[in-house]
Amino acid sequence: MLPGVKVQDINKSVDERGFFAEIMREDWKMLLGQDRIMQSNLSFTYPGTIRAWHRHEKGQVDYLIVLKGTMKICAYDDEEDSPTQKQLSEIIASSEKLQMVRVPGHYWHGTKTLGPKASFTLYLVTRLYDASNPDEQRRPWNDPRIVDPRTSKPFEWNSAPHK
Repeated sequence: MLPGVKVQDINKSVDERGFFAEIMREDWKMLLGQDRIMQSNLSFTYPGTIRAWHRHEKGQVDYLIVLKGTMKICAYDDEEDSPTQKQLSEIIASSEKLQMVRVPGHYWHGTKTLGPKASFTLYLVTRLYDASNPDEQRRPWNDPRIVDPRTSKPFEWNSAPHK
């Protein structure tokens, strides 16, 4: 796992009515560190859709929880002189096992909705979005500069995560 990429399991309290789950708490210091959530967003994504690659230059950190469906979440480090240069974190997140995934924004990151159903993802961020001056750099989803360290070939979003 790349430094700063973290996964927090979410506990569900289940009873005859359904379930209740705390998805973010200020006292989760192992996950949050010094981060402060500034904005919450909801994303609906059709099956097979890839939303990649982008990164944030001003220090934004993203926290993602898949509320419905299944999603591949990836982060890639291409910083020169980084001890984790050309390393990749790949996480499969699902509504079946609730998890909060922390992605430091300086990594190139993106998602793909897996399976036959759309995904609903709640994501929390540490900076307010400014449409007039977005904190984003973008690359195409199939950018050959993002290399899968397992194969030394360009990262393939459509390959199975276990291969």
